[in-house]
Amino acid sequence: MIIGVPKEIKRDEYRVAMLPVGVGEFVRAGHTVLLERGAGLGSGLPDQAYADEGARLVDSPSEIFAAAELIIKVKEPLPVEWPLIRAGQTIFTYFHFAADRELTEAMLASGATCAAYETLTTGPGRLPLLTPMSEVAGRMSIQEGAKHLETPQMGRGILLAGVPGVAPAHITVLGGGIVGANAAKIAAGFRGDVAILDVNMDRLRYLDDVMPPNVNCLFSDRHTIREQLQLADLVIGSVLIPGAKAPRLVRREDLKLMKPGSVIIDVAIDQGGCFETSRPTTHSDPTFLVDGVLHYCVTNMPGAVGRTSTFALCNVTLPWALQLARQGTIAAAKSSPAIASAVNIHAGQVTNQAVADSFEMPYQPLA
Repeated sequence: MIIGVPKEIKRDEYRVAMLPVGVGEFVRAGHTVLLERGAGLGSGLPDQAYADEGARLVDSPSEIFAAAELIIKVKEPLPVEWPLIRAGQTIFTYFHFAADRELTEAMLASGATCAAYETLTTGPGRLPLLTPMSEVAGRMSIQEGAKHLETPQMGRGILLAGVPGVAPAHITVLGGGIVGANAAKIAAGFRGDVAILDVNMDRLRYLDDVMPPNVNCLFSDRHTIREQLQLADLVIGSVLIPGAKAPRLVRREDLKLMKPGSVIIDVAIDQGGCFETSRPTTHSDPTFLVDGVLHYCVTNMPGAVGRTSTFALCNVTLPWALQLARQGTIAAAKSSPAIASAVNIHAGQVTNQAVADSFEMPYQPLA
């Protein structure tokens, strides 16, 4: 099979979808890998490292899309890439369809098969291709929150840890999954006063066992969320429903409860965001103010730490990509429920229930 790895073109995206060692694995398995020149530079991976493993370097994405049967990316195809995608081709990447109707319609029209990292499921609650980027984003959320609480960034002028005689920041984490748990862990390390909210009592009991004493585990309901908004200097939104839009837990009217200069980091923005006032931003222009509350809603947070994120992502995607190349997407989906769960669109049909429900589109189970 011919495998294509184009350079990521989303603004401020420095990840690449394959490591040189991955190229070597594909080549040894009898496949051909086409890699766009410069694709790995943002992660500190030079073209020669790929060439040494057997990659064929090409100069344009059009060459890759024209020849490759399997395209492996990091982020969703952008509008300039849509015309390059064709029927019978498989695109393996993060799609987050439920947050983007236009992308969904474009991929349906292409006739391609779209296998989404974020919905590949290996068991209840187990999303192995989403987990490493959730870990990165969760840890980064506190790093970014700490920075944007500084006065020059329009924040409250709060040091997360406080100092002797001055209280630390209060940090509220909405959602106790991978993102939320990592955010709470790092916030606790900063010596902040942390509250993590979730609706799953079993998860809360687990977090209560493993978190440091400065993390309080609370049941999430409308009353508790509003109560926490009044206390919070920093709020992390980390709620995920696999394949579906994130629930809106904080309404615009709730912002009046928050302190001027407090900060929201909406990690769920890839899936539409869990704050009513959220809208996508970029690393170059990451924040905006609504009613005195600073919003950080960067859609590709892990892209800013390209090297860490690339290695973490490729560690988990490579075995699945090799299986797709070895068997072909549909044969692989027939033999692997996990791969079947990743296929969101196939041959002009929506094959993921949550995506179909998000847009009231017909749902066609993958045969």
